[in-house]
Amino acid sequence: AGAALAVNITSAAPLVRGTAGKAALLSVRYSSASADKPVVKWQLKRDKAVTVAQAIGTDIIGTLRPGYRDRLRILENGSLLISPLLLADEGTYEVEVSITDDTFTGEKTINLTVDIPVSKPHVAVASSTVLELSELVTLNCSHANGTKARYTWLKDGRPLGNDSRLLLSPDRKVLTITRVLMADDDVYSCLVENPISQGRSGPLKLTVYRKRAAGAGRPMATCGGDPTAGRCPPRAGRSSLYVILSTGGIFLLVTLVTVCACWKPSK
Repeated sequence: AGAALAVNITSAAPLVRGTAGKAALLSVRYSSASADKPVVKWQLKRDKAVTVAQAIGTDIIGTLRPGYRDRLRILENGSLLISPLLLADEGTYEVEVSITDDTFTGEKTINLTVDIPVSKPHVAVASSTVLELSELVTLNCSHANGTKARYTWLKDGRPLGNDSRLLLSPDRKVLTITRVLMADDDVYSCLVENPISQGRSGPLKLTVYRKRAAGAGRPMATCGGDPTAGRCPPRAGRSSLYVILSTGGIFLLVTLVTVCACWKPSK
């Protein structure tokens, strides 16, 4: 008896990351000793396998499901081209290639992910100026589009380190800094990534003001703004006027005494 014949299938990429609205190629290549056209069958593995397309060579046989019409092509090497991609196309695909003369059917599995690129994120905060020690601040990262988003918070361009004062929401979109310190005065941004794209927000400058100690706001009694000068001496103008008035008073008093001493009543 002759050796059993089989179809061998290879795949360049067991994982294909697709973009919604664009094309995706589930690329395979088969080899067979037979010159006959292969029967190619692509299925989408769900709870129950769904036949996506079946062809003899490149000619699709049967009627495609409504969701696949005008979006599928089977190429000569058995590859499946889907265009345009829908989010519902994501899943695990299995291809079977069989040829009449061959005893065994070749099979291969390819995983397809479909995503929408993330748009540029934005960081929102109620107030970008806070007082140290007595306040907390909450930063919210949001973006309009994108699937399977993952969030990373950056401080001065570097991922935030572990700190008991930093609280992240379960989805990591919201960062809360409790008991703000002067060390938190910096530039913050958020990075959003998914399997096909990434986006980074513009910088947000958080300004932290130092909390004044008790009595720090009371003005000091200083002379000319010099805290070492103590109280100011009398103003020069007042001193001069005081000297003039004092001297004039003394002169007037001496004159009156002299006049009284020299005056004699007439007989």
